[in-house]
Amino acid sequence: MTASLAGLHSNYREELRDFRLLCSKAGGLTVIVLVLMGVALDYVVYPDEQKRFAIVRVLTSAAIGLALLSLYTEMGKRQVQVITFIWLLLPQAMISWMIYVTQGEASLFYAGLMLTIFAVGILFPSGYWQTLAFGLATVALYYVACAAHPDGIQDPSKFQFQLILIFFCALASSIYTFFNEKGRFQLFRLKDELAQKNDQLARTNDSLAQIKGQLLQQEKMAAIGTLSAGLLHEVNNPVNFCLMAIEIALEEPQVKESPSLQECLTDVKQGMHRIQHIVSDLKTFAYRKPGAVADDVPFLFEKALDSSIRLSAHELRGVKVTRELPGDTLVLGDEAAIIGVLINLFSNAALAMHKAATVSPQVHVTAQWRDDRLHVNVRDNGPGIAPENLARVFEPFFTTREVGQGLGLGLSISYAVVERHGGTLFAESQLGQWTAFNFDLPRVE
Repeated sequence: MTASLAGLHSNYREELRDFRLLCSKAGGLTVIVLVLMGVALDYVVYPDEQKRFAIVRVLTSAAIGLALLSLYTEMGKRQVQVITFIWLLLPQAMISWMIYVTQGEASLFYAGLMLTIFAVGILFPSGYWQTLAFGLATVALYYVACAAHPDGIQDPSKFQFQLILIFFCALASSIYTFFNEKGRFQLFRLKDELAQKNDQLARTNDSLAQIKGQLLQQEKMAAIGTLSAGLLHEVNNPVNFCLMAIEIALEEPQVKESPSLQECLTDVKQGMHRIQHIVSDLKTFAYRKPGAVADDVPFLFEKALDSSIRLSAHELRGVKVTRELPGDTLVLGDEAAIIGVLINLFSNAALAMHKAATVSPQVHVTAQWRDDRLHVNVRDNGPGIAPENLARVFEPFFTTREVGQGLGLGLSISYAVVERHGGTLFAESQLGQWTAFNFDLPRVE
């Protein structure tokens, strides 16, 4: 909490410094204009001094202009409060000098001193200590102007009244600045809280989008499951009928006497068996009976690997798939989900290698037991993943594919699946040489 508050104050000071710089520049230009326009007051009140006052006003404006130019330097930006305090005192010194050379405490120009004090307190984002110091400096300048007047102080009561009035203005301005400063900080704090709430809302929206994408994926899988279950039921009967007819045909004397016909019927028989395997794999991959408990079913990883390779056959066309597995691959988990993970890894690898026109594309799957977990490595010899993308491949909706070629959810969902099995899915890659994805599954106790 303390660190957060300290960070908030640090950010506030940085923003306030920029705001003070802007106000100092804009306020300085305004003061230059007002100082020069004051020749109208000189003409009305002290027409005899108009020429001399005009020269002083031009010199004061030039000095303020030089101070403003210094704000465009790096040192000026760092010392904006000091420079602003100095150039604000220049008009006060000019007015005090005019009071000194005219009527002393009888001069009407003391009103200009009070007006400047209030303007500083209201318009400039100064701290209350700076505003109080500015007011006390103005009181001191007025005192010196009147006390050093050639004729001295002619009306002590009037002098004291105006001096106290200027002091009250300085005190009131500093109090106003104190609450103004608190109000600015509270406003900044509210803006910071609003920005944090917006960030939280953006993260929530991202999470909702991720959940929506996963639900969409699950709905697709449910649709595929329903379809594949129906296909299994509807296709099995005609396939079994065809297989029975083929078996009968193979026993016919004419077939036995014709090697070419026998070969054709054997090929048809293998094709029918392949149809059975594909439909069965679809059911295993996407269909789960109501009430079945995921993550708590023993299955052979080798069988899941076979299913995933068959279901990815279209994407893996032209890609050599090799394996190196232990004799026992019995693991505990959700076979359908693991098949989905493998299909995603195979599809991504095949797409990357085809896109990069990899010579002799190959995917090698290895598995070995360590600490009662089967550690699986799926490695391809494709173009690899750029280092800046390697850490992002599991982010939802992150994809390097062209628009319309994927949602960027496959690896994110796969990561969640492996994590649900108590393991970790992580990627390794050497750009231009290879990419490997690793995950682990629990052994059946």
